[in-house]
Amino acid sequence: MNKELTIFISDADQYVFGQGTHYEIYKKLGAHPCKKDGKDGVFFAVWAPNAYEVYVIGEFNGWNESSHKMERIGEGGIYTTFVENVAEGQMYKYLIVLADGTKLYKADPYANYAEMRPGTASKIYDLNHFKWNDLKWMNAREKKNWFEEPISVYECHIGSWMKHMDGTEEGFYTYRQFADCFVEYAKEMPYTHVELMGIAEYPFDGSWGYQVTGYYAPTSRYGTPDDFRYMIDLFHKNNIGVILDWVPAHFPRDAHGLSEFDGTCLYEHPDKRLGEHPDWGTKIFNYSKNEVRNFLIANALFWIREFHIDGLRVDAVASMLYLDYGKKDGEWVANKYGGNENLDAIEFFKHLNSVIHGSHPGVLTIAEESTAWPKVTAKPEDGGLGFTFKWNMGWMHDFCEYMKLDPYFRKDNHYKMTFAMSYNSSEKYILPLSHDEVVHLKCSMVNKMPGYQVDKYANLRVGYTYMFGHEGKKLLFMGQDFGQEREWSEARELDWYLLAEPLNKGMKNYVGELLKVYRQYPCLYQIDDDWSGFEWMNADDKERSIYSFVRRTKDGKQHMLFVMNLTPVEYPKFRVGVPMKTKYKLLLNSDDVRFGGNGNKLPKEMTARKGKCDGRDQYLEFALPPLTAAVYIF
Repeated sequence: MNKELTIFISDADQYVFGQGTHYEIYKKLGAHPCKKDGKDGVFFAVWAPNAYEVYVIGEFNGWNESSHKMERIGEGGIYTTFVENVAEGQMYKYLIVLADGTKLYKADPYANYAEMRPGTASKIYDLNHFKWNDLKWMNAREKKNWFEEPISVYECHIGSWMKHMDGTEEGFYTYRQFADCFVEYAKEMPYTHVELMGIAEYPFDGSWGYQVTGYYAPTSRYGTPDDFRYMIDLFHKNNIGVILDWVPAHFPRDAHGLSEFDGTCLYEHPDKRLGEHPDWGTKIFNYSKNEVRNFLIANALFWIREFHIDGLRVDAVASMLYLDYGKKDGEWVANKYGGNENLDAIEFFKHLNSVIHGSHPGVLTIAEESTAWPKVTAKPEDGGLGFTFKWNMGWMHDFCEYMKLDPYFRKDNHYKMTFAMSYNSSEKYILPLSHDEVVHLKCSMVNKMPGYQVDKYANLRVGYTYMFGHEGKKLLFMGQDFGQEREWSEARELDWYLLAEPLNKGMKNYVGELLKVYRQYPCLYQIDDDWSGFEWMNADDKERSIYSFVRRTKDGKQHMLFVMNLTPVEYPKFRVGVPMKTKYKLLLNSDDVRFGGNGNKLPKEMTARKGKCDGRDQYLEFALPPLTAAVYIF
């Protein structure tokens, strides 16, 4: 426990909270070990303006419902009390009594730790002990221009990455165990960032963490808040950034959570047409209320400041932006102009991103936005929402739909793969192949592919090459890098045993090579939203289902040629136009034996020949094997 700190809530705290701009309100509300009048204890504070009475109950008072009544301070509806002799780790809840005598037993919205599910109590935790060792990383992060840096994200669900088979609780790896194992994995597969699903506390495993009840508490499934900090600290010392999935779009109806917190719609909108998702069975935050916006924005900053998080991937942004999202006529209310835009949510995003980027340069905010909403990544002062990046869901859909096709039919869908470049300059994009694409009978990535098993892997290697060559930062969900064959389930670990198979080992080797090449060559990441960094050699070779393009650096001194054959047909004298009459050196051959390929050879070095091809004055000619990607540096 902290023996020096005294916590209190001033009139200024209450005023700024009421204005929605108390960015460290989490240091005041919640449960905080401290001193009062020289005595050790815990300061409790909760916002419940419509309560009749509020009590704090817990292990420290035998869950006595009347011994520790909280005092209402000011007019904002905050209740506080100080309790002596409270031990760290003890469980507690708030008992909220309504005017009619109804009792509600609520977890602390600002608690930093929670009881392991199915328990629902909050736990006392002191966040002031941990000593960080990541200053070098934090200082470097501030100076990063991420638009011109490589970003390759490994999306991961800790509980199902690996499991213990020793009878421990659900077989979960702790934060510390996962950290130690993943650092070793990341040295082999050099991702720049890991994106963690399901960290903020949640009751139901099957929600994957997208039904949050403890926004300020890392889930107790994998350990304590300081265990979580250990993991991030270790990642940073090994140059791995950490992105959290963050869910400000909705919250569940669980009785101990935010739903009707003080007997009224405190956090959610009181109008069901604005406050509920009919399809999801969840509540929608009331973004028009200052204190609710404050809760969420301070929460984002809490993860950044207290846990050194490097980025937030904001879930379900489209559901927040559109008032009619997932709703039928009569189930939603238009805005004051008669439109379907959620004006309060728009302002919330502008506020959120302005504060984060203004106070923490180098921290990423990433929008999972599935529509064509304009200016998601433009600055708020330019009429944008202010996100750093947007997931390119259109690219993900088109890529998966094309790659699923039998090669015979690909020629009729050729432009699915080229379409994303037509709008690429409209936003700052990440190309995701996320968990959403490998669940709910959508098949794993490798089993989306057509053909026999060997063809599936060959197709996927070519597909990944296309992805890594295309403009936009990269994201792969765990297991996709070695060819996980079963759909993902949160209840079991990845099928690591597959790495004993040549095709899976080869796939892992290939993706590892793609990741290394991606980080090594600036032409693949320096320009990601501009035609100056990308040029089609031939975007129209639909009869043969071949794509060819060039990537460039800002100074034009480094170039990379990609040629991808998406059919099982060999072209013995394939020609591709090239921009320069120079030497082209082989960098990657997806059909190499070490990648699980058939071992068809490609020329290790070629000099362009003079002659017209693909609208250029010079070309390369070589035998292009079936279902093969060829990458040349020049």
